Amino acid sequence: MSAARDGGARPTLLVIIASTRPGRVGGAVGEWVVEAARVSSEFDVEVADLQELALPLLDEPAHPRLRDYRHDHTRSWSAQVDRADGIVIVMPEYNHSFTAPLKNALDYLVQEWDGKPVGLVSYGGLAGGARAVVAIQPVLANLGMRGIHANVEIAWVAEHLVDGAFVPTDRHDRALAAQLAELATLLA
Repeated sequence: MSAARDGGARPTLLVIIASTRPGRVGGAVGEWVVEAARVSSEFDVEVADLQELALPLLDEPAHPRLRDYRHDHTRSWSAQVDRADGIVIVMPEYNHSFTAPLKNALDYLVQEWDGKPVGLVSYGGLAGGARAVVAIQPVLANLGMRGIHANVEIAWVAEHLVDGAFVPTDRHDRALAAQLAELATLLA
């Protein structure tokens, strides 16, 4: 149990950046989310960039529910998710779904996800990642995560990049503020 849930420090929010594609915009969108979470001062913020984490395709011999991890990369990933009180996943929509590296990262663990509230920040073209959100919801529910109401969907994400940085609209900022406020309320 984290210090926040014990009545100690602020809750820890883990921001997972799910795109690993070269030339991705996920890093820029993720930086915007991380900065907003830090500015809110409601959370201690950790970042898990799946591009940097570079988990191999699930390579643990035992089922993750046993938590009998043999590899350092799995033990490190497990510890990071365990420290989190809540999660925000920053995810693109690829072919009407979420990314394979995100599915792999989720599948590495079981118990570590259970009971944690999760907010989704999705992006893409016309649908703003909405189809990826629909695709991931049953996976998150099966892992025991608690989806929240305030998701952020960014349509035509490339139009919001200036010199490699994500420049949100007022609507994006309001949606993210609502998501962070809902998470803060759930984790208080």
